[in-house]
Amino acid sequence: MVHPRPQKDADDSVRGIPPDLLERVRRLEIKTRRIVSELFGGEYHSVFQGQGMEFREVREYFPGDDTRAIDWNVTARMGSPYLKQYEEERELTVMILADLSASGRFGSGERMKTAALAELGALLAFSAIGNQDKVGLILFTDEVELFLPPRKTRSHGLRVVRELLYHPPRGRGTDLGEALTTLHRVQKKKAVVFLLSDFLDEGYQKALAMTSRRHDLIAMQLIDPRERELPGVGLVRLEDPESGAEVLVDTSDPRVREEFATRARRRQTELERSLRRAGCDHVAFDISESVVDPLQRFFLRRGRRR
Repeated sequence: MVHPRPQKDADDSVRGIPPDLLERVRRLEIKTRRIVSELFGGEYHSVFQGQGMEFREVREYFPGDDTRAIDWNVTARMGSPYLKQYEEERELTVMILADLSASGRFGSGERMKTAALAELGALLAFSAIGNQDKVGLILFTDEVELFLPPRKTRSHGLRVVRELLYHPPRGRGTDLGEALTTLHRVQKKKAVVFLLSDFLDEGYQKALAMTSRRHDLIAMQLIDPRERELPGVGLVRLEDPESGAEVLVDTSDPRVREEFATRARRRQTELERSLRRAGCDHVAFDISESVVDPLQRFFLRRGRRR
């Protein structure tokens, strides 16, 4: 098992980045910051709770106040009743867990799942930093490849986006359980956890449920339309990008297309059942469309639920 070491200089987002790559990162920053400002606004903070209640001060008791809040130690010293006052601790810690396995390097349209993942991760990172929250990053394949501890500076946000865009994955497979186990080890306090993946993995349900109990976990699933149904275009060689296995498929046969669609529906149903059992939210993103609309609908839905 390989355990990632925290980057020593996670806040230094520009040093060592070639100018053309830095320009692309900053273009994505401009785009996502505009979306965050125009579409999400105050919705982001209204849907996620802080770390709890933080003590602010004591004040003198007035008739009608809740006597359960009396600070008896201060009351004894002052000779008259005093109350403890609290306020909600609003600073959040946001953790982005991004799946860079080989199945993400697929796209039947204009972009691959990895591109949609990077844009979605940038939206989440700049939403957090724009609200003075900390954001951290875990990149994983069949092993955890990178961990950036949570920070809340703009330069750190750029570093997060750069890694989402340009980190060269070593592995090809997917191990969601290892990524979630690493999160437990490095993030002790409650966090808002966005898990970005196509969820083409097995055996991670126990880790999923454990994470959902400890953190506010949101599963963000990236789907290509061709993973749901096949077009009738004759003989097609399909390859599993993670295992390298290939199979020749006659897509002109309606029975083959129906079997493919049936298996896809069954896999999706099983995933959604697992997420419900774990008690975490689920947002699906069709990568042939904008990631903004589903994200905004999720924010609005969470806001109404609170």
